[in-house]
Amino acid sequence: MRYRSFFLTMGFIVAGMAPLSLSTQAQEVIGSGADAFAQLGQTLPSPNVYRTASGAPGHAYWQQQADYDIDAKLDADARRIDASARIVYTNNSPDALRYLWLQLDQNRFKKDSLDRRSRTSSSDRVSYRNLRDHQAVSIGDYGYRNLSFTAEAGEELPFTVVDTMVRVDLPKPLGSGEYLSFNVEWTFDIIERDTVRSRGGYEQFYESDTQIFFLSQWFPRLAVYSDYDGWHNKAFLGRGEFTLEFGDYDVSLTVPDNHIVSSTGALANAGDVLTDEQQERLASAGSDKPRFVVTPEEALANEKSEANGTRTWRFEAENVRDFAWASSSKFIWDVMAHEQPGAKHERVLAMSFYPNEAEPVWSKYSTQAVVHTMDVYSRFSFDYPYPTAQSVNTWEGGGMEYPMITFNGYRPDPPRAKPDDPDSAESRAVAERAYSRRIKYGLIGVVIHEVGHIYFPMVVNSDERQWTWMDEGLNTFLEYVAELEWEENFPAFRRISNSLVNETNVLDMIPEYMMSPNQVPVMTQSDSVLRLGPNAYSKPAAALTVLRETVMGRELFDFAFREYAQRWKFKRPTPSDFFRTMEDASGVDLDWFWRAWFYTTDYVDVAITDVRAYRLKTGDPDVDYPLDRAEHDRDNPVPVNIARNQAEGIVPRAERFEDLKDLYSENDRYTVTNKDRNDATDKFDKLEPWEQRAFTQAIEDDNLFYFMDFENLGGVPSPLMLHIHYEDGSSRDLELAAEIWRQNAIKVTHRLIESKPIAYIEVDRAHQTADADYSNNRFPSAIYQSRLSAYKSDSKKRNLMADMLHELKDSAKVNADDDKAAPLAPANGG
Repeated sequence: MRYRSFFLTMGFIVAGMAPLSLSTQAQEVIGSGADAFAQLGQTLPSPNVYRTASGAPGHAYWQQQADYDIDAKLDADARRIDASARIVYTNNSPDALRYLWLQLDQNRFKKDSLDRRSRTSSSDRVSYRNLRDHQAVSIGDYGYRNLSFTAEAGEELPFTVVDTMVRVDLPKPLGSGEYLSFNVEWTFDIIERDTVRSRGGYEQFYESDTQIFFLSQWFPRLAVYSDYDGWHNKAFLGRGEFTLEFGDYDVSLTVPDNHIVSSTGALANAGDVLTDEQQERLASAGSDKPRFVVTPEEALANEKSEANGTRTWRFEAENVRDFAWASSSKFIWDVMAHEQPGAKHERVLAMSFYPNEAEPVWSKYSTQAVVHTMDVYSRFSFDYPYPTAQSVNTWEGGGMEYPMITFNGYRPDPPRAKPDDPDSAESRAVAERAYSRRIKYGLIGVVIHEVGHIYFPMVVNSDERQWTWMDEGLNTFLEYVAELEWEENFPAFRRISNSLVNETNVLDMIPEYMMSPNQVPVMTQSDSVLRLGPNAYSKPAAALTVLRETVMGRELFDFAFREYAQRWKFKRPTPSDFFRTMEDASGVDLDWFWRAWFYTTDYVDVAITDVRAYRLKTGDPDVDYPLDRAEHDRDNPVPVNIARNQAEGIVPRAERFEDLKDLYSENDRYTVTNKDRNDATDKFDKLEPWEQRAFTQAIEDDNLFYFMDFENLGGVPSPLMLHIHYEDGSSRDLELAAEIWRQNAIKVTHRLIESKPIAYIEVDRAHQTADADYSNNRFPSAIYQSRLSAYKSDSKKRNLMADMLHELKDSAKVNADDDKAAPLAPANGG
């Protein structure tokens, strides 16, 4: 760190330096802050009577309503659903509607669906999963069949199927404020989820010939008609999920009589489907720990039994935007109460349904994670608004959400082979159903995430098909908050690549993605997003973490976020509503933040490039000139040729001949004269009285003046979180707001006045801004020691002769992992 001094007259002048001229690079960045900090007014939609400039619903806000009475039958042997429904659609819009659009998401599994006809391949490879997917769809007849629409009086309603959407033409326009009742019937074959990746289907357990059925997106659902997009009739391509209308449901589900059903809604006929003991267990659920309604032993006996007929389970749900359910003879069922005094539902039943294959990890963690999610999310939004919250184990990994019910993966890995020694550690692990660290935290994390989705977007009803981040990103952020309240070192984020990062800090994980070339802005429509996970989940979660912990602070952020949730509960927000509400409720200008994090692919990389230190000149030449001489000698070492002359004993001529010396031989430019003293006195006397007082006080204070240069290398303006370490060993933290970049978004200099010398300065020492490169965050820089692993090159070549001597095994096995590719040969055999 370099120390210099300067003199004070009417302003600050750097001693001994000519006026600075701007370099070409500096000239190019002047005014760059005007773009970075421009308001989003021209980018966001104009406010109107439906959506205000404050981000709140307008006085004329409206949304449609769709109520359903459904009768459905699960044919477990045929893997088929046969169903009918009566739908009441209420037109709350100001428009007359000549037709209705409904979603037929099961049509995505048809052979000729738009999804299948628009898939791309990144390389000339085919996996075994690709083969299974192709064969299943080619052989099966998936999608809706026997579809019909009739008016309440029985006359047929004409309809046109357009891939995963259907338009139903009305006999007369449905006017504003009117409602329409009509009937629909349908059938479809249930897809095997492991064969074709889907959000619903069935999982086959081949050893026991049993299944878990989980039905989602399983009935014709009214598409949204909104104030900002009209009919939302974009085809479902598998990624962009959906936005739907709220309504009331009365659903009867006829299933084999040895099945247990988990469903959206509250069970309305428990006496018809549960034993007296099961009803008593359910009613006695406590808030201290989960209790079994169906025990593991009972579930095991149940799945071994044969169905003797059917049983109808009836569920009722109020003000939900969708309906999903699961049914199986394998289900263990446990329950725990979540208490929320003063809420509409003061006692919420948190429940989990899972097979014995999921034990012991599910009974230990699933329902507890459901309750924990409601504890945390309700603080940031609103009381949980429904009577039940359920977690159902329906596959090995991942999850999906629906109102009151979530489908979640993760269960202990089955043993690859049976151990030979029954007393071995491997045998004991198999007997005790040991589970890995990945399974434990994967389960807790996915349950928190999916149950969290019941808040966002199942209540705060954002449009997932257009803006995936509005539910996935916001929800991942709150999931992260909840995970760190579950366990401080929760491994919330895995590596994007093989680089080692802090699994607990999303801000250490996300820079790798933000610096990558293979990305698009967060605001990209969901079907066109590259790398959906980091784009729609992790990056928005990181952004909101920076916003809460660094830019706004918890108090302002939490108030504004809760205001957003309260404003848009059971309504349909857009990104502009979120952006505007966060600013309106907090009083913080965040347009620069939304622009950088959501509309660009820039990243955070702030460097501290130079620090210059000064003390104030006293104005007294008898004090200043000797210091000037010392600084000159420090910064200008003796030329090497003079030093070598001295070493060789060469004495300058002026030293050898006394007559050659004069005044200038004994005095340099730093010699003080009376004229210098008089000039200094005159200069001080000419100062205004307030200037004299300020100057005299400054000399008495004897502070150090530091000028710190920062560069924004990544493009995202960021607060400068400084850690200042002093030479005496003490330290302090200082935050410079992001607005420091408002005039020049590339390079800035900040002046700091200190009473004691600084040893070094660090930027973002706590890793709270998502900075991509910490090697340029300290001045002066430091050398850090780490460790290396030695390695040995061990490349083995194929030995054809030795390989030919191997005996062929009785049964060659093929590994069908996703990452395994089937061997291909060119079509011409070459």
